[in-house]
Amino acid sequence: MKEGIHPAYKPEKITCACGNIIETRSTVAGLHVEICSACHPFYTGKQKLVDTAGRVERFRRKYGSTPTTATKQ
Repeated sequence: MKEGIHPAYKPEKITCACGNIIETRSTVAGLHVEICSACHPFYTGKQKLVDTAGRVERFRRKYGSTPTTATKQ
């Protein structure tokens, strides 16, 4: 490898929104993530409350209130 053309690869900390801190090495300083293996539902087996309620209703109000049904031909 050529000298002086590669970024510095140094120890860094990744901080999750849940407060978990992961120590690793990186070329980027100060990483912040929203979800990690300590709080992800796939790894914990717990369902986290996600505010998605009302999206379907809002869509139906905006584009039509009744769902369409398939017709036989």
